[in-house]
Amino acid sequence: MAQETYSLKKLLKELKTKKGKGTELISLYIPAGRRISDVAQHLREEMSQAANIKSKSTRKNVQAAIESILQRLKLLKEPLEKGVVIFAGMIPKSGPGTEKMETYVIEPPEPINTYIYRCSSEFYLEPLEEFLEDKDVYGIILVDRNEATIAMVKGRQIQILKRLTSGVPGKFKAGGQSARRLERLIDLAAHEFLQRVGQKATEQFLPLLQEKKLKGILVGGPGNTKLEFVNKDYLHHELKKIVLDTFDLCYTEEWGVRELLEKAAPLLKDVELMKEREAVQRFLKELIKDDGLACYGEKEIMRALEMGALDTLIVSEELEKYWIKIKCNNCDYEEEKIVTKDKLKKLEDSIKNQECPKCGGALYIADKKDFIEYLSELCEMCGTKLVTVSSETEEGATILKGFKGMAGILRYKI
Repeated sequence: MAQETYSLKKLLKELKTKKGKGTELISLYIPAGRRISDVAQHLREEMSQAANIKSKSTRKNVQAAIESILQRLKLLKEPLEKGVVIFAGMIPKSGPGTEKMETYVIEPPEPINTYIYRCSSEFYLEPLEEFLEDKDVYGIILVDRNEATIAMVKGRQIQILKRLTSGVPGKFKAGGQSARRLERLIDLAAHEFLQRVGQKATEQFLPLLQEKKLKGILVGGPGNTKLEFVNKDYLHHELKKIVLDTFDLCYTEEWGVRELLEKAAPLLKDVELMKEREAVQRFLKELIKDDGLACYGEKEIMRALEMGALDTLIVSEELEKYWIKIKCNNCDYEEEKIVTKDKLKKLEDSIKNQECPKCGGALYIADKKDFIEYLSELCEMCGTKLVTVSSETEEGATILKGFKGMAGILRYKI
């Protein structure tokens, strides 16, 4: 994930926690190409309307938020190529009287098309969250005569949509009926089952295709049933056009989905899930080698990064840490620390009472960054590939739990 996307995702997570006392938090979405003077005029009209709010504190806070946005608009340059999003409002910090005006100006990852002004007790984040959604979807159909699984891969997620069983009888002795008649009955039952699989696949995938989200379909399973399913008219004709390939598999349940993803890796190389999987599997292969290039542990990884020896850095998105630079007010002393989110406040408070070990002067925090953003900057300087992984995937959970959220692959042994 690019640094900009990670930063936006982190900011939205923080903004979700912000709550106003009343309907006094303002969300403003300005479309690409919209004139700033028109927006300012609308906000001045809203300022006049806010004078009619009965609650004195709400009226005061809404007007303060509008004024804050108007000040930010003066700093923007036209034309707005993608538009801009501004959030502003009084956020209570603890008890009554602790409200503080907070204003956020965000450049969206994609152009905004609709002008939105909304006043509520929370910020309106849905349009920005939609930009971060993985839009490309791949359909998966695993089928044999006994059962079928319909699934999809979306970004980093595998979703099992439907599981079906056929009830088609297996081989048995003819008994009182002819073997040929029994064979016809079995074939009819199998035909009806494949029709049902095709119908369910159409229900799941055709709407996605019509929304231009479905990029392709992968079909797999043991035996020849999968080929029969694809070659005959069991699948909707529009869906048949985007079947990318068929795969011989041992399973038709969730293990079969994972088996198919392994075999289809070259076709899905741009899917986030496959990028994660490839990086983590490469790390694990290096880990088990006697002379492997695996690297893990915060100190070891930071050392390799500083030396320019790290080829790939894998970091869990759940790694909630901060990089801190501490300086002295009096001399050139400085030090860097990496602290977890829960220890950040304690460090900030303790620094105020600490003395410089070099001259005895006062220490202060000169810089503070989200640790992953700091790592991203270092990776860019060193030519290191950064892969962020989600704890929701099997590979991401391995990095978070087994390696404390950080793992790397070296360019050479150090």
